[in-house]
Amino acid sequence: MHARLDQIVVDCRDPSSLVRFWAGLLGGEPVDRAFGWSHVEPPGFVRLAFQPDPDVKRAKNRLHLDIEVDELATAVTEAVRQGAVRIGTTVTTDLGAYQVMADPEGNEFCLVCD
Repeated sequence: MHARLDQIVVDCRDPSSLVRFWAGLLGGEPVDRAFGWSHVEPPGFVRLAFQPDPDVKRAKNRLHLDIEVDELATAVTEAVRQGAVRIGTTVTTDLGAYQVMADPEGNEFCLVCD
């Protein structure tokens, strides 16, 4: 069997709004689709699709995205300006630094910098 990753799907309450956050963060044009779905195809990245789900997120994600950035402090400031929230403090190790963030619906992701 040969398989390839087609898209990453995020359950969310407001796909049309959340796709615009992620398009602003990663680039690409937000697309609203039938049945309340939306997606964005950021340059150099797999499609992110957002499907409507009325449930409220209740726990930490079991899977999250690491988004590599050139300058961490600038990226954190821009993500917050677009609606993200910082979770905890920046972590720095001998391999680089990262900041855990949450998108406007509470889905965690990390901004990472080598």
